[in-house]
Amino acid sequence: MLDQLKANIRYRHIMIALHVLIWSMLLLLPYFVSTADNDYRVGPIPGLFFTLAGFIHIIIFYGNAYLLYPRLLNWRYWWLYIIAAVLLLVGSFQLKYHIMAAWFPELLKNVGAYKFVFGPSVVVFIISIIYRKIIDRARFEKEQKEKQAAQLSTELKFLRSQISPHFLFNVLTNLVSLARKKSDRLEPSLIKLSDLMRYMLYDSQGKKVAVTKEITYLNSYIELQKLRFGNDVKIDNNIVLDESADHCNIEPMLLIPFVENAFKHGVGLKDPWINIKLTVKDGGLLFEVLNQYDNEPGESKDDSSGIGLLNVKSRLDLLYKNNYTLTINNDDNLFHITLTLKLT
Repeated sequence: MLDQLKANIRYRHIMIALHVLIWSMLLLLPYFVSTADNDYRVGPIPGLFFTLAGFIHIIIFYGNAYLLYPRLLNWRYWWLYIIAAVLLLVGSFQLKYHIMAAWFPELLKNVGAYKFVFGPSVVVFIISIIYRKIIDRARFEKEQKEKQAAQLSTELKFLRSQISPHFLFNVLTNLVSLARKKSDRLEPSLIKLSDLMRYMLYDSQGKKVAVTKEITYLNSYIELQKLRFGNDVKIDNNIVLDESADHCNIEPMLLIPFVENAFKHGVGLKDPWINIKLTVKDGGLLFEVLNQYDNEPGESKDDSSGIGLLNVKSRLDLLYKNNYTLTINNDDNLFHITLTLKLT
């Protein structure tokens, strides 16, 4: 929020400086393009009158762009805007005429120069309308982007908040199983769980994390499952990283639901096995999980079944749209997911 405020202030200062620069160049134009011998004329217009008229044009421009147009041009007061706009232009004509009559009588006699005297007021007025439309459009698009960003942030926070309870529910269920067996693996499992919780509570609260951290988290989860199942489940975990992995980031807790799903549905079978393959190469990630599963129609599933996969699909669509592919095959009692992802 503070960074956004600073960015807005910086943008406002840049725009003010740009306006000052443009108007300064216009007001001083006669003194750049003409000479004192020619009275600094721009065409038939004396330099001093050109500059004085420039201040009138400033009033027209900002009076219409920031006062009349935004406050009066709507369905209710459109007629009042037309009246105000006519008065603004007529007032500028009168002011220019009196300046000519008082200080530039020779210009007053030059009827052919009137189009260069009074015409710019109309031109500046039209430009101010175009300018107002442009900044209104830009502001609308900015507000839409900010609204979408806020909505995205809220949705991601909600999805992340779903991940932790769902994940902890499954892990704690596993630990209860070890406790009932009074297994010696309970203590190291609790230590592993504390490491996982530290990651969830502290390391994954930012927008993205280093892909190496996410992989460490993934390995800790797999080790926790190995402590639970021992040799009852054959786990093949193959991770290959190149030098680009040290500079890549990823959405936190993005990979774990696929592995969690494999352990949830692939370990209650005869001679269960789970294959996990992760490769990071040239800034791209390839992640595969393959496991057996029971496809019997009568198989019961708890209420939390499928939450993790639906969650990760939603986050992929929100954060990596057009930068990922996800395929899920479940043929012949084999569940195979393949995720390719362009890392940042």
